[in-house]
Amino acid sequence: MAGDRTRRGTTTFFVSYGLSLLGQGIASVVLPLIVLARTRDVLAAGVLATATTTAAAVAGLVSGLLVDRIDRRRVSVACDLLAAGSVAALPVVDVLVGLDLGWFLVLGVLGAVIRVPGMTARETLLPALARLGSGGPGALDRLVATRETVANVLVLVGPGLGGLLVGVLGASPALLLATAATSLLAALTALLVDPRAGAVAPGEPGAGGAVRRALTDLVDAWRFLARQRLVLGATLLTAVLAAVLGALQSTLMPAYFTGEGLAGLTGLTLSAIAGGGIAGSALYAALAERLARRTWFVIGMVGTLAGFGTVGSMASPWLVLTGSAVVGLTYAPAAALLGVIIIEATPDALRGRVLGAQNTVVLAAPALTTAPVAAVAAGAGLPVAGLVLAAFVGVATLLALAAPAFRALDDTGAPRTTPATPHPGAPDPAPPRTTTRPDAPTGVR
Repeated sequence: MAGDRTRRGTTTFFVSYGLSLLGQGIASVVLPLIVLARTRDVLAAGVLATATTTAAAVAGLVSGLLVDRIDRRRVSVACDLLAAGSVAALPVVDVLVGLDLGWFLVLGVLGAVIRVPGMTARETLLPALARLGSGGPGALDRLVATRETVANVLVLVGPGLGGLLVGVLGASPALLLATAATSLLAALTALLVDPRAGAVAPGEPGAGGAVRRALTDLVDAWRFLARQRLVLGATLLTAVLAAVLGALQSTLMPAYFTGEGLAGLTGLTLSAIAGGGIAGSALYAALAERLARRTWFVIGMVGTLAGFGTVGSMASPWLVLTGSAVVGLTYAPAAALLGVIIIEATPDALRGRVLGAQNTVVLAAPALTTAPVAAVAAGAGLPVAGLVLAAFVGVATLLALAAPAFRALDDTGAPRTTPATPHPGAPDPAPPRTTTRPDAPTGVR
């Protein structure tokens, strides 16, 4: 009975997760087009994107405090409800007073700040569901791979649906009600997730006031991130790839395909990465236990370098799209593996704060590359800028393959899937299931 309950909770988790991503994907296309239609100013759309990204990165700094103190399932539900309200407010404001850039900024930043704690809370629910379930060896690997597959599917479906709505109905703020509806449904679905998955450890008394304790907790999370080589390496590697993808999507690919007279193919770069990622994540979910972790990692990094090298060469539009698909196919298993590693290496009591810190790093990373890459493209040409990005990935790949933490992914003696540590006082009628393998990692280093 408990196993059936947890399996239903896992299914509803992915439904809720998918609905939330679907709404974000729709908004990612609809909102910039509405801003352009209302302001007639490309700079306005850029200002909005910069403001919301910055707000999300700042929110990541403190979101973990909330997630480590309040029931994580409730945080997820509350954030989806608030996100639905912030998006639904746009058409309401448009009817009452009319939308301008100021309103777009206020409500866009508010929505970005709200979504980050919800995203962090959802990420902390998955290892708890793996612990509560009875999936046996590799359960966490399969759940994380499934999450990556769902995310890649929604990267394709969400923006595509948003573009279809705009094409059929025009760039109307009323279209954002679709995003509000998906966020509302995500919140309602999350209520069906096993309540035990959201339990957090009771807060321990500390010296000083609330602000001092909060600052101490944040410092603890960042200190853990800095000292835990495996988690730090996974975070920096993810940030590097996020920075490269951000520069490609926002600067190089639009300019490249426009110059080739194929502006309509610009969005296909992201679609090709997502399509390859779907196949790669599904492959990892099915075969995670068949290959050593180090093997998955090496294949993923070498394939990612080859893919980005092909994209950066800009030899032809179809080679660029092929390279994008290779990036998705090969990096998706490595991304799922890194997700599992981070979960296994991070104590549950710190998980929300550590994930919040990681989200801050990854969200802020594209801001460090977009302007410099644009400057290189303007001064030396698009192919040079593309090769610079490929070289950046090459250096990161070589460092990752040589790093001791990533060379020890298959040390013996520890569980392949380490369940989340139960909280003192939290309901946990089912004991954690731990399975050892000869090639399992030793855990935190």
